[in-house]
Amino acid sequence: MKTYYIIISVLLLGVTFGCKSKVDAHSHDGLQNHSHESKDVSRNVTNYFDDYDLEDVAFGTKTRVTITAKTRIMVTNSIPNHKTGEFPNQGNPNTISAQNKTYTFPLNAKYTGKAQWMREPGIALNGIKFEPGTAEVVECETGENYRVEAIQNVIDLGLDFNHAHVQPTGEYHYHGTPTSIIETFDTGEDLVHIGFAHDGFPMYYSKSGKYKPSFKLLDGNREGEDCTYTTHLTIDISVGGHHDGTYGSDYEYVNGSGDLDECNGITIDGKYMYLVTNEFPYIGRCVMGEVEQQQQGPRNGQAQGGKPSFKYLLNEMDSNKDGKLSANEVKGSIKQDFTKIDVNTDGFISKEELENIQKQNKQQPKGGRI
Repeated sequence: MKTYYIIISVLLLGVTFGCKSKVDAHSHDGLQNHSHESKDVSRNVTNYFDDYDLEDVAFGTKTRVTITAKTRIMVTNSIPNHKTGEFPNQGNPNTISAQNKTYTFPLNAKYTGKAQWMREPGIALNGIKFEPGTAEVVECETGENYRVEAIQNVIDLGLDFNHAHVQPTGEYHYHGTPTSIIETFDTGEDLVHIGFAHDGFPMYYSKSGKYKPSFKLLDGNREGEDCTYTTHLTIDISVGGHHDGTYGSDYEYVNGSGDLDECNGITIDGKYMYLVTNEFPYIGRCVMGEVEQQQQGPRNGQAQGGKPSFKYLLNEMDSNKDGKLSANEVKGSIKQDFTKIDVNTDGFISKEELENIQKQNKQQPKGGRI
């Protein structure tokens, strides 16, 4: 019996010191710049088209995928299973935090050939979402608005080496090639399976880069005077000059100019898939298959007519998630015109107030619009 208790005591000491070494190695959230090797219980998984559990003790990742007769269901805390950059940082003031997400993908994807814009086209195998676009806008007094690309050299959005950063909700997300994901799920083949699009088709990355997107930079120069970008402060931005990729509108889709379609998709060996590429659009901004209605959204997250909907603005700017838009949360022209929009002077912008100002702006051909 003494021998039995000695063995148990030794084992408990081993567990205690093992846990202590992990705590000393990284911060409490286990997310930033790890040099140690992670303990990933999913390393024996070779087929991510079946059921799988991805749990990484070092980083706190918990993602479970279950296959049913018609769907692929992913339940995740949206914590990456790899090291990230430091957050908050100069360009991104947010901290990574666990989420409570459930995603449902059709098991038998149905190709339609009709591109449908998706703000969030897909989810990585580790539960982190792909969201290539941004909510950042440069607005000009002459009426032009330019949606800023995440990957550019004019405005620092705090992207890390995974081309990712953090939303005010604490949700980490990829805007471009997820470097660490590619390394983690690399099986030695050229095509690395990294996720699923919301229409059910798989997402890959080609290590050789042999599949090229079909987007080209526009010729000529941009127009716009007295342009600014506003966050907690207003920065003067010159939009003049040639189309260099700083803004999404710098590109146009040229059918057949590359290997991939408008949604960065391609059929290989009879199977349709999407590719994440090192070149624009990096991650496709649309899908070619059937998606559930609630997963779709108006183009560029805007209401009909090209103006941002109240729901979209809440999602992008309502940092404390109280269902209201305060002066401290809004950005761009909405911040500049806050007192004009907030007609009842309660300190918040309501859906009705936003829609009223948009109706008024509809009659104005010039000037910043909301």
